[in-house]
Amino acid sequence: MPVKTHIRGARVVSALAAASLALVLAGCSADTTSPADARADARADGAALSDGKQPGSGKGVGAEARPAADCEKAKCIALTFDAGPGKDTPRLLDMLAKEKVHATFFLLGKNHVLKHPDVVRRLAAEGHEVANHTWTHQRLDQLSKEEIRDELGRTQDAIADITGTKPTLMRPPQGRTDDDVTAVSKELGLSQVLWSATAKDYSTTDSALIEQRILDQADRDGIILLHDIYDGTVPAVPGIIEELKKRGYTFVTVPELLAPAEPQPGTVYRP
Repeated sequence: MPVKTHIRGARVVSALAAASLALVLAGCSADTTSPADARADARADGAALSDGKQPGSGKGVGAEARPAADCEKAKCIALTFDAGPGKDTPRLLDMLAKEKVHATFFLLGKNHVLKHPDVVRRLAAEGHEVANHTWTHQRLDQLSKEEIRDELGRTQDAIADITGTKPTLMRPPQGRTDDDVTAVSKELGLSQVLWSATAKDYSTTDSALIEQRILDQADRDGIILLHDIYDGTVPAVPGIIEELKKRGYTFVTVPELLAPAEPQPGTVYRP
């Protein structure tokens, strides 16, 4: 093989590998809707923030009435946390309360929701969006429809038992979804939410590195993925919030990012 051809082939392989990695890190789906497209479609259909409150108030777990942020005009970004609650979640909630930031929490049922019911109750009471991250964190695209229904349904019921309301959002583990996951999510009234920025905080306890990775990837209409169960993550949150506020960002929950659109069951949202 000529040298130039070999180099060109290596570059193609490298590019494909990078693209595949990006899909894994950002979640994968054949058909996704961006927050901007969701808002545009809703406005085209005549939806508006007519009452000065965030849409979805009283509908999703943790939704509370508060002044609306118009993400068509504001530089919005959504802070989300997966796989909790855990031992550090109360400290994280103290930080968010101090900064007056509301986040979206995708909770695991077994060993998390069941273990920390008071924290789940507090999440909802303090206006955070409480969402579903399955029962045991299995890849849903590798399960049967019945198994998918069990993974999501048990967490729905566990959260509802604590808060009185079933979530309207879910995040598939590893961002892996397919037609069966979409069908069951639609059946259970769950929208699927992926992300645009991840710190890979499962692989490091370096809080400064976690902070820098998020700041490097932050963008308007972005959805930040962090985990409140890893030791390095919660200490990184104040720096992330402080710097993004300096850059002019407004922190919102995922439903607020989509407003005036309402999250649609089964739809996969990704910036």
